[in-house]
Amino acid sequence: MVVFSLTATHADTDLETVAQLSTGATSVAAGAASSPALEGAVVLATCNRYEIYAEAASHEDVEAARSAIISEISARSGIPEDRVSRAFALAQGREVTRHLFSVSSGLDSAVVGEREIAGQVRRALISAQEQGTASPALVRLFQNASKTAKEVGTQTALGSRGLSIVSVALDLAEDLAEERSWDGKKAVLFGTGAYAGATMALLKERGVAQVSVYSSSGRAREFAAARGGIAVNASGLPQAIAEADVLIGCSGSDNPMEAVELAAIREDSPQQLVVIDLALTHDFDPGVGTLDGVELITLESVRLAAPEEQAESLAQASAIVSAAASDFEAERQARQADAAIVALRRHTMAVLDAEIEKVRARHGCTAAAEEVEFAMRRMVKQLLHTPTVRAKQLAAEGRESEYLAALEALYGISVAIPGMVAPTNGAGPAAASAGDADCPVDHSRAV
Repeated sequence: MVVFSLTATHADTDLETVAQLSTGATSVAAGAASSPALEGAVVLATCNRYEIYAEAASHEDVEAARSAIISEISARSGIPEDRVSRAFALAQGREVTRHLFSVSSGLDSAVVGEREIAGQVRRALISAQEQGTASPALVRLFQNASKTAKEVGTQTALGSRGLSIVSVALDLAEDLAEERSWDGKKAVLFGTGAYAGATMALLKERGVAQVSVYSSSGRAREFAAARGGIAVNASGLPQAIAEADVLIGCSGSDNPMEAVELAAIREDSPQQLVVIDLALTHDFDPGVGTLDGVELITLESVRLAAPEEQAESLAQASAIVSAAASDFEAERQARQADAAIVALRRHTMAVLDAEIEKVRARHGCTAAAEEVEFAMRRMVKQLLHTPTVRAKQLAAEGRESEYLAALEALYGISVAIPGMVAPTNGAGPAAASAGDADCPVDHSRAV
């Protein structure tokens, strides 16, 4: 099995492209699952990244699995496959582990050390498990990524200031506002997802007098009731916007508010308006930033304004991530080595027991037969020593695939990694035969 990733992030792709690619992201893994080359997939889609972590049946199947995912993304986003393919960077093996651990820990975020990303990584795994697309290997990968994020949070000062995309956006809003204090201000929040929840909490902390919540999905009432906001419907939305000091978009609506529409609603509103658009696919037409009395803050604004964390904290966090990724890879390789060793031993013992049975059938339970059995078991033990040592050596070097390929080529042994059903090739643990039942075996002399 081979884990690989396809990534398109703020670091190397413009956010408009990331947003277009992300259309239908929640269904991509399930849609691509029909490909026989794909063993599993987990989709991580946030406001500034779109990443697919997947598992292929073998190294030879990676390209077919990648193509299945690219095709699914193209079909759902409407972007040609060749353009989709160019937008995503492909990684395999250790590079995938290191990247996801960094992402989950906030080291790869537009706002370094942000808090929201760890929760998004956890929710991505939960979603994949609910859809049945999370393979055992991907579950282990994501669980360890979340564990690493907790270690970074507890063992370093990274993110101790509580910085996040939302907090940086609100800081920018203060800088742009004619009146910096949030006391007495009114806000309208679009959306009811994770970012909307984080935004609501921070608005309350800063003393916003009233937060109206609108959601085209109809979840505003439940969301607002749980967090102390006021739900508004489509008919009441214009009035709330007209009275607002701040509009915050977190929904990613398919129908962004146009500049002319906002201008008409705000025609008689004397106060300044700050519009914060945190939706990857935009809740507001970028043209609203050209309106008189309106200041527009986007994800790109946040990225450019994000403060740099202290070098010491970053170094500590990076060291934790690197160590965790190395430990995870070592454990994964050890599992593969152990599975290979068990498979080879099982195969060899089946052959040995078959030969011993022939000796017993011919000579019975005699001293001579016992000596032959002892010699054969000692020889097999010696023969297995070198392959066992080499399995562990190659796994430590990251070359376990060579060993697995050799077992397949020489013995026809296909090795399954723990968490999947292992084939026995007709040679399970040596079964007791009629001869075994008749002849007592001295197990202290066995292999």
